[in-house]
Amino acid sequence: MNIDLYKHIYLIGVGGIGMSALARYFNAKGKQVCGYDKVQSDLCLELEREGIKIYYKDAIENIPQYIQEANYNEILVIYTPAISEENLVLNYFKDKGFKLHKRAEVLGMISKESFTIAVAGTHGKTTTSAILAHILNHAGKQSTAFLGGISKNYNTNLLLAEKGNILIVEADEYDKSFLQLKPDVAIITSVDADHLDIYKDKQDLHNAFKQFASQIKPNGLLLLEDSITIDFPTPDQGMKLTYSAVNKADYSAENIKVKEGKMVFDLIAMDIMPGMTYEKKQEGLSFILPGIHNVSNAIAASAVACYLGLSCEDVVRGLATFKGVNRRFDVHINTQELAYVDDYAHHPQEVSATINAAKLLFPNREITVVFQPHLFSRTKDFAQEFAVSLSLADQLILLDIYPARELPIEGVNARMLLDLCTSPKKETCSKQELLKILQGENLDVLLTLGAGDIGTLAQPIKHLLN
Repeated sequence: MNIDLYKHIYLIGVGGIGMSALARYFNAKGKQVCGYDKVQSDLCLELEREGIKIYYKDAIENIPQYIQEANYNEILVIYTPAISEENLVLNYFKDKGFKLHKRAEVLGMISKESFTIAVAGTHGKTTTSAILAHILNHAGKQSTAFLGGISKNYNTNLLLAEKGNILIVEADEYDKSFLQLKPDVAIITSVDADHLDIYKDKQDLHNAFKQFASQIKPNGLLLLEDSITIDFPTPDQGMKLTYSAVNKADYSAENIKVKEGKMVFDLIAMDIMPGMTYEKKQEGLSFILPGIHNVSNAIAASAVACYLGLSCEDVVRGLATFKGVNRRFDVHINTQELAYVDDYAHHPQEVSATINAAKLLFPNREITVVFQPHLFSRTKDFAQEFAVSLSLADQLILLDIYPARELPIEGVNARMLLDLCTSPKKETCSKQELLKILQGENLDVLLTLGAGDIGTLAQPIKHLLN
């Protein structure tokens, strides 16, 4: 299917972070782009300012007349799997016989003509993709990148290359979306159990990752985080390499420390490629995002940049100038008296990594965590693991579970999870009550964590604390 032939693009759920990047992509290509979303978010307002028409009422009469009257071969309809099956707009296009495409399918179509770097894994996709895109672009090697967050360097989730055909995409395991991709280079950052509403069990998830790895093109590269124990296939006539922030690997780190609020480390690269021109050891790399997990993400991005022919100096400069991604250890306040960090962490491993990163950056200080659980099914499946992670906090406040696409599950709620946690001071509250509760607390280091709508409280909390 040639997507260039479509004149009109209609996106159902256009305000999502992945869908909005597609909207921007097609808008930049000169297509007529519009869509539906139920919430007029900041991201939707930005899209509207860029000339994309968005409708917020789920009603057939809100579908533009030119869409209703156009030849359906001229219209590409894209939807997010998070959209309800009862959605009237979605069902209008179904009933009219349109072929509807998921976001991942369209990314797969876009990637066919490009040298594709796909970043997969249950954690770290967005940060790793954003670091890699920045290293390349900062060195003058342009890439088009679809990011799962807003890059602070570029203030967007879409980078467009004016020349070259390098494409960076996040390979999302949710709904097995990443199986739409056949990349030239694949990074797998982690394979922790998640999305057990989609996968039967951990083995089923691992099998999907193995299938994804088997789809790497001949002469390609598979780059794996060293602790992953799955026996992945080596790409046909290609290479399988490892990276690690804690172990010896093809690409690894040494002498990791915190200095002036940044991670500083040495990058070690083994002689794994003929004609490598950079040194095996590059000392004193500086990187803004705290935590061993973020050093790991930086090493993965650096390894692919080296594989693509960039020098170690390019990598050093790229890492040093990387500013981060919104809601990925997003530091809003940082003083001796008070620190406030907002983060997207929504899986037990991510929660642990973020709290431990805060302890590394703010040693010997009291950490208060506000967590909004995301999905009833995830909370139920990982209740014990969440309890261990959240109990790393000195003080814990749990908000109500953010349902996203799910209906409630009996007995699964914030109180159930709180009872399993062992933090010395803990409570639950509604999202509406949170600001009043924080106002009465003597806070030292505050973390707000979650993938739901807790991010909308970041600015009100910052305003309150200031």
